[in-house]
Amino acid sequence: MRSPVVDARAMKVLLTGGSGFLGSYVAEKLSAGGHAVRALVRPKSERRFLEKLPGIEFAAGAVDDRASLTQAVKDVDAVVHVAGIVKARRPEEFFAVNTQGTKNLLEAVLERGGVKRFVHVSSLAAVGPSADGTPVHENAEPHPVTHYGKSKLEAERAVLAEAAKLPVTVIRPPLIYGPRDRETLAFFSSIKNGVLPMMGDGGNTLSVIYGEDCAEAIALAATTPSAPSGRAYFVDDGDVLVWREALKEVEAAMGKRAFVRVGLPMGVIKLAAAATQAWGKVTNTAQMLTLDKVNELSQRHWVCSGEGARRDLGWTPKTNWAKGTRLAVAWYRSEHWL
Repeated sequence: MRSPVVDARAMKVLLTGGSGFLGSYVAEKLSAGGHAVRALVRPKSERRFLEKLPGIEFAAGAVDDRASLTQAVKDVDAVVHVAGIVKARRPEEFFAVNTQGTKNLLEAVLERGGVKRFVHVSSLAAVGPSADGTPVHENAEPHPVTHYGKSKLEAERAVLAEAAKLPVTVIRPPLIYGPRDRETLAFFSSIKNGVLPMMGDGGNTLSVIYGEDCAEAIALAATTPSAPSGRAYFVDDGDVLVWREALKEVEAAMGKRAFVRVGLPMGVIKLAAAATQAWGKVTNTAQMLTLDKVNELSQRHWVCSGEGARRDLGWTPKTNWAKGTRLAVAWYRSEHWL
C-alpha cells in the first residue's frame, strides 16, 4: 500500500467511520504515516481491516451517542470524521446522524479544549451538481438536491463555523469506488449478469475518486500543519467521465461484454423508486433508491475540481477509472463478491 507523505511528528487520531469502506483506508494511511489511530466503533462494527493495524485502539460509541464521545476524544491530537449514512428510513435520520452527529463530535472536541486538526468528510452532494458540465469549484454556491446532500451541507457549515476556535478542513469526494466498496459493486454485478445499467442515453457526466486516493487526501488534511483552516476541498481523479464510456471500462476490466443495454427512462426509474420507498416503509428499512434519490439521478452533471486539494495539501491522485476498475474487479473476485 502506498504511504502518504505526512507530518513526521506522530499524532494520535480519533477516526469515526473506520469500519467502513473509506474509513478503513484512512486508518491504514494514518497508520502507515506513523500515526496512532483510535477508531470509534459500535459493538457489532466490522473490524477486519482495522485489527491488523499496529497500535490500533478501539473506542466504543457512535456520533449519535453524545455521551460516548467525551471519552473518545480524550488525549487525541486530531479528529477525522468519516462516519455518516447514505441511506435512511426517513429524511430526519440523515440530519440526526450526518448533521447532529457532526455537531455532537464538535461539541465534545471543543469541550476538551480543541485539537490540532478536525477533518470532516462531506460530499459533492452537499454542493450539488454542475448546471452546464463545468467542474464545480470549492467556492461554488451550494444547492444540494437531496436530503442527504442537505444534511451534509448543514454538517459542513457547523464545522466551518468553528474555524476560529480550532483548525478545520472539509473534504468533499464525488463518487468513491474501489476494493471493499459495496455500493458501486452493484454496477459490476449488473454487468456480470449481462446488463449494462444506464439512464437514458448514458451521456451523463461524473467525477470519481479511487478509495485509496481519497483516503490519502484525508490523511494529508489531518496531518499537514500548513494546511489552511476553514477550507473545503473537492477531491477527484482529474477526469470527467461519460457514464456510457465509463461502463465500457468496467466491461473491459471484467473481460465481459453485457448483452443487454438498458437505457431506462426517468419515468421508469421513478416508478421503481416509489416501489422501493414503499417497501422500505412497510419493512422499516433504509432503501438506497427512493424518490428523493431520483432528484440526484436526474441530474446530468456531477463533476467537480480538486485543484484546491492538489495545491494546498500537496495531494496527487494516482489511480484513474480504467486502472481502478481493474483493481476493484480483481479484489471483488478474490473475495468472492463477484
